[in-house]
Amino acid sequence: MSDAGPGDVSAGDAPTGDSQTGSDRSYRGLPGAFPYAFRRSDSRLFRSYVLVGGLAALALSAAFVLALIYLVGGTFGARAGVFTFSRSFYVVVALFVVAPVVAPVLLVARRHRTGRADRRYDRALAASGYLFLLSIYLMLVVSAPAELRDPAAEYGALEPAIRVLYDLPPLSGLAAPLSAAVVVYLVHRWLR
Repeated sequence: MSDAGPGDVSAGDAPTGDSQTGSDRSYRGLPGAFPYAFRRSDSRLFRSYVLVGGLAALALSAAFVLALIYLVGGTFGARAGVFTFSRSFYVVVALFVVAPVVAPVLLVARRHRTGRADRRYDRALAASGYLFLLSIYLMLVVSAPAELRDPAAEYGALEPAIRVLYDLPPLSGLAAPLSAAVVVYLVHRWLR
């Protein structure tokens, strides 16, 4: 007679249908995809992207949440339609910025989970993810308000490039992240 309770499962009674071990099981959502992809990939470049991209996604998410809180605090007394549109716009922009940051990790995790691991794919998606992070920085430089720019600052060898970026119209800053997001998608499609 066994001493196991109704909730206990012995090794011989393990559920069937999942031939994978505990560490190889599905990563169960977005937070689990990051450690899963980090453990499964052999690419150092991709592993570094999991760390950097994860921190960037957290920072960007926090920035959007704080901006939304600021928006809510500043819209007391405003008409409901304006408030709803502004809040929805923040959420849509947040999705368009954060999704390409986490997409390389999710795509690589999915590929490893389905047993189609490829170091070349991991490296290419990590490089495209880093390109997207760089494009966000470029967008921030181009769209920086004039009062936040320091005309007396010394940028060294990058000074001509920074000056050119400052001279561009602020809306042109959107071109870099949009292009980089398309690159992430095209790299995935090409190496699939």
